[in-house]
Amino acid sequence: MQNFFKAFYLIILAVVLILSSSGCQIAPLMGTPVEPEGLKDGVYEGEYKKGINKAVVKVIITDGKIGEIELVKHTASWIGKKANEIIPQRIVEQQSTQVDAVSGATNSSRVIMNAVQKAIETAYK
Repeated sequence: MQNFFKAFYLIILAVVLILSSSGCQIAPLMGTPVEPEGLKDGVYEGEYKKGINKAVVKVIITDGKIGEIELVKHTASWIGKKANEIIPQRIVEQQSTQVDAVSGATNSSRVIMNAVQKAIETAYK
């Protein structure tokens, strides 16, 4: 009976390790500085998902610049939530979707950056 429990725990441990390793991949960084030429004013939505993190954003383009970013939804761990205010603020200040990530919340930061990048890409069309 003891061998059964040991085998059972090893199987459970293996499953947990496999599932958790697939969610820990860091999102690639897609963004670049915003090119104002061809950027149309308006409100644009974007979303991006990587692992357990998902962000949905609304980006307001005014006078060919990123004027405001609303984080509509952000699915993340408690530490990933640290990026919620900081990343949109950095993007607006630097007019780029490639800004410094929040320490300890790298994947959440990149997911937000990439969601904003996807929204901006639709503003060029």
